[in-house]
Amino acid sequence: MAVPKRKMSRSNTRHRRSQWKAQVPGLVKTVENGRVVYSRPHHAKLVEDSNGNPLFLEYKGRKVADA
Repeated sequence: MAVPKRKMSRSNTRHRRSQWKAQVPGLVKTVENGRVVYSRPHHAKLVEDSNGNPLFLEYKGRKVADA
């Protein structure tokens, strides 16, 4: 494990930390049943029935898990 030779100043520590920024997730726009739906690519989609109750998770048209 790397060990620093000298103590890093408070100013330098804060400058280093200030470079970390949150990124906006990339969303994909699709049209399902006449509605525009935004989803994250390469993530499972929750399939619901007509009442809005969760049924299962789907990925690439296949059922991957129960909800």
